[in-house]
Amino acid sequence: QVQLVESGGGLVQAGGSLRLSCVASGRTFSEYYVGWFRQAPGKEREFVASISRNEYSTYYTDSVRGRFTISRDNAKNTVYLQMNNLKVEDTAVYYCAVVLGSPGTYYSSDDEYEYWGQGTQVTVSS
Repeated sequence: QVQLVESGGGLVQAGGSLRLSCVASGRTFSEYYVGWFRQAPGKEREFVASISRNEYSTYYTDSVRGRFTISRDNAKNTVYLQMNNLKVEDTAVYYCAVVLGSPGTYYSSDDEYEYWGQGTQVTVSS
């Protein structure tokens, strides 16, 4: 089993930056594919970005590509989401999630992920 704890959320003005962290404990973190999702009030949870286990392949939803960067440090059991040029529409609770999955497979659906963190609130003001 894996436990995930997100941090780094907060209130920021549009155009600002935040870096979210997701720290894992439990099984060997490097075995897991990691994704970031977000859920805005009244909306469904949506995929934001993901990163493969040791291949360091990354994927982004179109609305954040070029502004957000996902990275991981397996030695620290941590995945990061660097968010630049934030927009009001980025306001949401951000969750990290992991799945063992299969090498070379891309996971973007939340029902594919096995373990979830509790979420961290990101609020972007105009």
